Amino acid sequence: MTAAQPKMSIKNLDIFYGLRKAVDDVSLDVLAGKVTAIIGPSGCGKSTFIRCLNRMHELTPHARVKGQVLLDGVNIYGAGIDPVTIRRRVGMVFQRPNPFPHMSIFQNILSGFALSGRKIPKNKEEIVEIALRGAALFDEVKDRLHAPSAALSGGQQQRLCIARALAMQPEVLLLDEPCSALDPISTARIEDLIGELRSNYAIVIVTHNMQQAARVSQITAYFLSGKLIEIDTTKRLFTTPKDQRTEDYITGKFG
Repeated sequence: MTAAQPKMSIKNLDIFYGLRKAVDDVSLDVLAGKVTAIIGPSGCGKSTFIRCLNRMHELTPHARVKGQVLLDGVNIYGAGIDPVTIRRRVGMVFQRPNPFPHMSIFQNILSGFALSGRKIPKNKEEIVEIALRGAALFDEVKDRLHAPSAALSGGQQQRLCIARALAMQPEVLLLDEPCSALDPISTARIEDLIGELRSNYAIVIVTHNMQQAARVSQITAYFLSGKLIEIDTTKRLFTTPKDQRTEDYITGKFG
């Protein structure tokens, strides 16, 4: 599909919850400067898969993996690899906006430093502004940085969560259905933002919305029952899928 060196390479990944296998032998690459969309019906393993790309699944009891997730060629599940460091390099934004409501906008942006055990830098004002500008939020909140984050709209809260991730200077950005709780106007803002951010990051987005995948991604992977059925350029997958199961899903025969 492309000669670009992958930022992440997932090789023969199996994900278990106890004895149940939720993701089965998935291999794919995540490219810098591209948005990779993960689509498929509910319960097909999309969110489980993306949470394994920065070891967030380890917070779930009895979760385990087999296979490799390589970040710049290094297995993030290798011996001696610190998961906190991985979560800084591979940032994540969840389905529902989850800013810390008792914290101000300013404090929310810097909260990742404390959570990862890092000292807040002296240029914290600059870090906050850069992160908020990166999330296309600074102009809307610059006069109320010390107001509670709970006062923001849902769309603004989600962009705040993106800014919070950007403040840690990640290399990869994972978005797990970031627009599912938002109205159409806020969704459009987030989609525009994804387009702006992709030049600086490798981005993976899980979405139940195939139109959204078509709008924001360059590569799309279709999951079904924990398996990767097909991955291709977004244009090709949506117009001439190779697998009948992919075609059946994108044409609405099931979902």
